[in-house]
Amino acid sequence: MSIAFIGLGQMGLPMATHLLRAHPGLRVSSASGRAYPQLERLGACPTDDRRVLAACDTVFLCLPDEQTVEELLFSEQGLAQWMRPGSTVVDTSTIGYTQAVEAGRRLAALGLRFMDAPVSGMAQRAADATLTAMCGGEPEVFARMLPYLQTMASTILHMGPVGNGQLAKLINQLLYNINTAALAEIMPMACRLGLDAQQITQVVNSGTGRSHASEYFLPQILANNFSSGYALQSAYKDMRHGAQISAEMGLPLPVLGAATTTYQTALLRGHGSEDKGAMIKVFEALLDVQFRHAPADH
Repeated sequence: MSIAFIGLGQMGLPMATHLLRAHPGLRVSSASGRAYPQLERLGACPTDDRRVLAACDTVFLCLPDEQTVEELLFSEQGLAQWMRPGSTVVDTSTIGYTQAVEAGRRLAALGLRFMDAPVSGMAQRAADATLTAMCGGEPEVFARMLPYLQTMASTILHMGPVGNGQLAKLINQLLYNINTAALAEIMPMACRLGLDAQQITQVVNSGTGRSHASEYFLPQILANNFSSGYALQSAYKDMRHGAQISAEMGLPLPVLGAATTTYQTALLRGHGSEDKGAMIKVFEALLDVQFRHAPADH
C-alpha cells in the first residue's frame, strides 16, 4: 500500500518519522520543505507534486487549520479530484466538527473514504509516539488504519462516525482551555491579596485545584517563560469551534463564553504569538501585579 503524509510541522514531523520507520518509502510533503533532507535520509520520498500524492492509497494530513485542509483537498488543484475511488484520507489536523462532517460527505460523494483522527499530547508526546488519537469514521476504515496510527500514538480510540474524532478532541481542549483561562484570572488575584506566587503554586499543584494546565503552565509562568506551549492565536480556534457548535445547536455554554472573552482580550493585547499561559498578563496588568519567582536576595 502506498502512503503519503502531508504536513511536517511541530506535530507532523515526528508523526511522519514514526510512520516512515514502519513503512519505508513514505511520500512526504510540506509547504516549507524544510524537513525534506532529514526525512529523505530515513528513506522518505519528498514531493510537492499533488498528483503524485493523490495517487497514494492512503493520505495522512497534519495541517494547521480547516482552511488549509479545505484548500488541499477541494480547491482547483485539490487532491480529491485525482484520488482513486476506494482511497482513504486520514486527517489528524484539528479542524471544526461540522467541517469534518462536511469533508467526509464530499469525499464520500467521490467514492473516497475519510477518517478524522485528531491527536492530543503536544510535541513531546508526538516525539515519543505516545499521542492520543480520537477517530471518527466507519469501523472498517478505522480497523484498516489502526496499524498505521499505532506507529504514532499509544492511545487510539474509535469514537463513532465521521466528525466524532474532532468532537472528542474539542471537548478535551475546551476543558483544558477553560482551566488555563481560570488560572490566568485567579492567580494574579492571589498575588494582589498578598500571597507568594511560588507558595500558592505549591498549594494548587498539591491540592484539589491542580490540573494538567496548572502543573504545566504555572511553573512556566513563574519562570517568565511564555514560549513553550502552543501559540495562543492557534489555540483560539478551539474556542471558535465551541462557539460555533453552541450557536448552531442552541447549546448554552456560559463558562466557555467567559473564557473566550479572556482569550480575545489577550489576543487584542498582542499576546497571540505567546503560549496560553500569557493570558495571565491580562489580569496582571489589571491588578498591577506580576506572578513570577521572587527575586533572589543579595
